[in-house]
Amino acid sequence: MHVSTLEWAITLSVTIAVLLFDVIVIARRPHEPTMRECGVALSVYVGLALAFGAFVWNFHGRQFGLEFYAGWLTEYSLSIDNLFIFIIIMASFRVPRKYQQEALLVGIILALVFRGIFIALGAVAIERYSWVFYAFGAFLIYTAIKVGRDSDHSDDTENAVVRFARKRLSFTDTWDGLRLWVHEDGKRLMTPMFLVILALGSTDLMFALDSIPAIYGLTQQPYLVFTANLFALMGLRQLYFLIGDLLDRLVYLPQGLAVILGFIGVKLILHALHENSLPFINDGRGLHVPDIPTLWSLAVIILTLFVTMIASLIKTRMARR
Repeated sequence: MHVSTLEWAITLSVTIAVLLFDVIVIARRPHEPTMRECGVALSVYVGLALAFGAFVWNFHGRQFGLEFYAGWLTEYSLSIDNLFIFIIIMASFRVPRKYQQEALLVGIILALVFRGIFIALGAVAIERYSWVFYAFGAFLIYTAIKVGRDSDHSDDTENAVVRFARKRLSFTDTWDGLRLWVHEDGKRLMTPMFLVILALGSTDLMFALDSIPAIYGLTQQPYLVFTANLFALMGLRQLYFLIGDLLDRLVYLPQGLAVILGFIGVKLILHALHENSLPFINDGRGLHVPDIPTLWSLAVIILTLFVTMIASLIKTRMARR
């Protein structure tokens, strides 16, 4: 896939413009968004993602269009699961509702930065070391088992980074928007928002470790990997407020994600065997193993998400009755 410098420049410029618009609007009027606000913004972001996929399909070919849609759907489903952790973090630190938009926006920006770094590292690793697909595949299968078992999302927001900060720094209980510290009696005290940003940032770092190998199992094009992550994260803030109270009804989401991650992990290992260069496997030659087409991958992802949603809704409805 040939992506011109101009195409990269336009993509990055639009990304920065959207983020700056969000920062300016939220900074001027911090508030809890209405359902209408969230619905309109989310519809725009989803529409833009579908339109961008059509653009890739028309100008770069059907195969790359399918790869973008498969990657976007996978990253979007992983992002929905991430919302559980964001809700836990917001509740744990008792973030006022009017400041949650600001905290989420910073968390999304950090996620874009971390994923951008891992995308670049992954692209270099794939280009130089073909055996990295074995490592990605094994890691995704391990992650699938872990995600499938962690159905209650009992993640500890007080991770090692946050606990270290609590021990080393002085804090105040005063909230002051996005300000990370205030001065009281001549002392610099960190605000609760500092801990929230720290928790979101360290959590984003762990999410990037899971999501980047997953999407590289669907496409090896850095441009598609970046844009799929970009569109998946752009509507995350609105999605948080729009369906935050409904997330508890998606009881089988971890199992659905486990199936998707496990499938992509197997796909990566099959690809690694097909392109094998390790001398202790088949004397360094590729094996004749099936290579799962992108269209099949897209079908498996859509079907798994559909079954997961229907099964979750049936389960919660029966539990209420």
